[in-house]
Amino acid sequence: MAEERYNRKNPAVKRILQEVKEMQSNPSDDFMSLPLEENIFEWQFAIRGPADSEFEGGIYHGRIQLPSEYPFKPPSFMLLTPNGRFETQTKICLSISNHHPEHWQPSWSVRTALVALIAFMPTSPNGALGSLDYTKDERRVLAIKSREAAPKFGSTERQRLIDEIHEYMLSKAPPVPQVSTSQSPEDQAAKSEDEVQENAVNTVAEETQEELPEGPAPAEDSITEEVQPREVPPPAVTSVQLQQTHPAPSATLQQTSPVVPRQADDRLFTWAAVGLTIAIVFLLLKKFMKANGHSAFFMDES
Repeated sequence: MAEERYNRKNPAVKRILQEVKEMQSNPSDDFMSLPLEENIFEWQFAIRGPADSEFEGGIYHGRIQLPSEYPFKPPSFMLLTPNGRFETQTKICLSISNHHPEHWQPSWSVRTALVALIAFMPTSPNGALGSLDYTKDERRVLAIKSREAAPKFGSTERQRLIDEIHEYMLSKAPPVPQVSTSQSPEDQAAKSEDEVQENAVNTVAEETQEELPEGPAPAEDSITEEVQPREVPPPAVTSVQLQQTHPAPSATLQQTSPVVPRQADDRLFTWAAVGLTIAIVFLLLKKFMKANGHSAFFMDES
């Protein structure tokens, strides 16, 4: 690097050169970043996809543009490798980027920013500028594809640096987990749970059909209702039922007790009807006797 091109007394240049030396002397397996020889304010980087995520095993290249006021103003970030989380060749919106200068701290460095970028990969985009929301399966496919070759971008010098960083990351990156792209682990786990529940329901249904007497086949969607009649009523219910059966005779007695006075009333009405009948017969007989000349008999009698 032609360091003589830059004023080493400039705070930005001085800080950048310090970070370059630190990056070379203390490399990381999770990322690598170096500036262009012709412009130390432009860096090329590559990060490794975070473990236990759909990005695991992927190698994602990008570009960092440092401002002339660095480190007092934040850098801008751009991804070059398709990843399904951020748009490519578009400045992404992060709290560590120039989209939010109010959050930037001068003590932060390129290394700090790359660590934060890796942590941002599996988070929800929430509609942020430059973000994408691909499915996990699509991101896994892109992670595998990202290892095949470094992206093509810019001049020959940029491409040479990108290829160099890619070879370094390949040497440090673990193999990509082989997961079927048709179903994610969450979907497979959910499917297994559904199958277990379905088998359990079918088993209960079969046992119920065997124990119930012969009759119409029960509906599949009413298994719960069919099982309930088979439950033995608790003792408390039986005692209540027994208690409810005792008042029945008393109720019957109360209903039949008024029958006695009703019979007496019927007899009274009967005797009254008999007396009235006798009186009517007597009057008719008297009238008949008068008509035949025997009225003196009744007069003497009176």
